[in-house]
Amino acid sequence: MRLAEEIHILSKYNSDGELILRNHENVWNFHVSRGQLLYTTGGFHPVRRWDRALKQHRPNWNWSAEYFQSSDNQPWECQLLDRGLSQKQLGLIQAKLVIRSVVQECLFDLSKHTDVKSDWQPGQKAISTLGRIVALSANEMQIVLNAATQMQQQWQAAGLAHLSPTLAPVLQLGASPKALPISDKYLNGKFTLWDIALQLGQSVIEITCSLLPFVEKSVLQFHKIPDLPIPTAKQPVAATLPRSETSSPLSETPPTKPAYKLPQKQPLIACIDDSPVLAHTLKKILLPAGYQMLSIPEPMRGFTQLIEHKPDLILLDLHLPNADGYSICKFLRNTPVFKKIPIIILTAKNTQVDRASAKLAGATEFLSKPPKPQELLQMLHKYLERM
Repeated sequence: MRLAEEIHILSKYNSDGELILRNHENVWNFHVSRGQLLYTTGGFHPVRRWDRALKQHRPNWNWSAEYFQSSDNQPWECQLLDRGLSQKQLGLIQAKLVIRSVVQECLFDLSKHTDVKSDWQPGQKAISTLGRIVALSANEMQIVLNAATQMQQQWQAAGLAHLSPTLAPVLQLGASPKALPISDKYLNGKFTLWDIALQLGQSVIEITCSLLPFVEKSVLQFHKIPDLPIPTAKQPVAATLPRSETSSPLSETPPTKPAYKLPQKQPLIACIDDSPVLAHTLKKILLPAGYQMLSIPEPMRGFTQLIEHKPDLILLDLHLPNADGYSICKFLRNTPVFKKIPIIILTAKNTQVDRASAKLAGATEFLSKPPKPQELLQMLHKYLERM
C-alpha cells in the first residue's frame, strides 16, 4: 500500500504535519508529529469509531461528559485524548491502544480503495508531551497496517466485498427473530456490524457471515445509519465544596477499580493463543503447579487484560487471528510495561529460522507445541524463581 511508503518517508524525515487521503466518498486525515502518527480522523462514522475504541480499552470513562476547548488547530479526538491522559482517565498504554484501534479501522476501510489521492500539509500543531509519547512509531504503524490489510483480505475472501462493517442489520417488520444467531436487540438500526462485533466479543467477519443467510431470505436488511453526534465543547464545572472539604484527600475521586481482579499471591501466566485445546492443556499443567492462568484468544482485544492484570510471564503463539505472533512480540517489547516480562514463544513451528526470528522479535525462550509438562514447568521456574 502506498500509505506504508508515505508513513516511512514521514518517519525518516522526522516530519510534522498532516497526511490527507481522499477519494470520491471520504477524506482521512493522518496527524503526524516528528514522524510519528498521533491520530487518524475522518472516514465513515468517526464518532462511533472513537466510542468503540474507548469501550474496548477504557469502558469506564464517560468521555462524552469531559470538558474540552473547541479548536481549529487540533481535532476533538486529540483534545479528549490529551484530557484523558492529563486527568489520568487514560493510561499511556490504553491511549496507545485506542489510537491503534481507530487507525486500524481507518486502514481497513482505506485498503479496499484504489482511487485514493494523497496530499501532505506540513506544519506543527499544539501537541502535549503525553500525546507525543503515545503516538505510533513507524514500526507500530506497520504492525497496524499489516493487521488491517490481512483483515480486509479475509473480508473479501469471505465474499463480503460488496458490504461495509459500517452498515446496520435491521430486522424486517413481521419477521421472526427466533432463528437468528444474535439477539434482536442489535437489529433495530442502532448498531453497525462493527458495534455488534465489539458488543459480542466476536470478529466482524464472523458476525457478518452469520447474518448473510437471513439477508438473502429477506428476514434482515443492511441499512446505512448516521454517525453519533460530534461532542460539543463543555465549560468546566466550578467546585462548590468548602475549602476544608476540597483540600481533604477524602474529597478526591477514588481510582476506578476493575470489575474483577485476579489475586496476585501466585505467579500469573498469560497465554496468548486462540486454541481452546491448548488452553485446557495448559490449565491442567499450570493450576496444579501453583500458577494462575490468563487465557487471551485474540490479542487485539486482549491487550487491555494484559495491562490490567500485568502477568509475570507470557506464553505467545505465532499464528493468531488477525495478528502475527512476531509482530505482537515486538509490540510488547516496545511497550514499557512488558519490556522485562519473559515472553516464551509456544508454537508447532520449531525450526532454526523460527527460533532466530523469535529472538529478533524479543522473545525470551522458544517452546514446542504441544508443551511437555516437565519442560514447561522447568522453564517457568527458571524465569520466575526470583519472585
